[in-house]
Amino acid sequence: MQRTIEIRTDDLTGEATRRLIAFHLAGMHETSPAESVHALAIDALRHPSLSVWSAWIDGELAGVGALRAIDADRGEIKSMRVDDRFRGSGVGRAMLRHIMDEARRRGMSSLWLETGATVDFAPAQRLYESEGFTTCGPFEGYALDPFSIFMTRAL
Repeated sequence: MQRTIEIRTDDLTGEATRRLIAFHLAGMHETSPAESVHALAIDALRHPSLSVWSAWIDGELAGVGALRAIDADRGEIKSMRVDDRFRGSGVGRAMLRHIMDEARRRGMSSLWLETGATVDFAPAQRLYESEGFTTCGPFEGYALDPFSIFMTRAL
């Protein structure tokens, strides 16, 4: 049975959201050296250039995602994380498409992202590739890093 995924703007005050973001950040530090971790903590996600959404299934937090405005034409996908209980249920794809739609609505012409390069991040890489993202070089302050893959997509 297909369950409905509800995506809504998140103000980062809810305990479930705060817990998932903390879990995401801790996981990044477990799989990458500190200098290679580009995930954002709650306070950084409150920056005015960022919009954050949460995905809910049957009243339970299933995932989060954010869009950072690099400039008027370009956006960066940040803090994409699906709760482990909901992996493989379409939450990541729904959030990614929501962010892409929102970027288009804002008049952006491209999206960019950084994700991990290790095997732990293979599902994320496959998701992004399946939605038209291709690998590229570092962008907007990032540097070459063996723990990072950079991707972009025209909208």
